[in-house]
Amino acid sequence: MFAAIDEMLARLYPTKRWAERDEEAAFRAGVGAQQGQALAAALAARLKALAVFRPGTAEEYCDYVYVLCLGRTPSLLEIREGLASAAAEGEVIDELYLRVALSTVARCAGVQQVAMRLERLPARGGAGTGEGELVITEVPRTGVFDPVLLKRFQTLVAVLAEMDIRHIDFGEIMEPPAGFDAGDYAERYSGLPTIANYLFYPQPCSAVTTTVLDGRAGADTFARAI
Repeated sequence: MFAAIDEMLARLYPTKRWAERDEEAAFRAGVGAQQGQALAAALAARLKALAVFRPGTAEEYCDYVYVLCLGRTPSLLEIREGLASAAAEGEVIDELYLRVALSTVARCAGVQQVAMRLERLPARGGAGTGEGELVITEVPRTGVFDPVLLKRFQTLVAVLAEMDIRHIDFGEIMEPPAGFDAGDYAERYSGLPTIANYLFYPQPCSAVTTTVLDGRAGADTFARAI
C-alpha cells in the first residue's frame, strides 16, 4: 500500500508542492461517477442497506458513497440531499454511516465512519408549529473504529477489491507526505495537508459539516457551512 501511495503522489504532484497537481495525470486516473454509482448499487445489494452516491463539491477531488449502518429510512442523508422530505416527528435523530471517498484523481478509496444528527429548532412562531429549522450535523472520524461497523467495513473493502479499486486505510494517510511543500494550505485550512488531502479532498479529514433546512420547505431549501 505504501508503495502505491508513493507512486500516486509522485505522479500527481511531480513538484511535491500543494496545489501544483499534474491535471493531465489526474485526468487519466481516478474513479468515475458511473463506477461510483455502480459501487453504491453493489454495496446496497451485498450489505442489504441503503447506499447513496453523492458527487463531491467543486473544491473536492472525490465523490462519495454513504452506507447507512444504524438509522432509519428516509435517512438523514436523503433529507439533507433533497432526496426525501423530513418527517414531522422527532426532535433529535442520530444515525451512523460508512462514508467511502472515491478519488477522482487516483484509482483508490478511503473509508470513514460518519455520525449524523438531526435537531429541530423551536419554531419562530412558537412551540408546537412543527416548522422550526432542521439542523443536520455530519461528524466524520479519521477511519472506522466502532466494532459494530467492522463486519460491514470488511465486506465493503471486499467489494472495492472486486471492482479493482484500491482501498487505502485512513489511519495510514493522516500524516503529511515526507518532503512535500505545503504551499498556502495553512492560510486556507490551517495546519499541514495530510496524504488524504492530496488524494481526496482539501478540508481537514475530521471537519464537521452543518446543514440548515427550512422546516417548512423540507429538503427543498438549505444552506451548508463547514
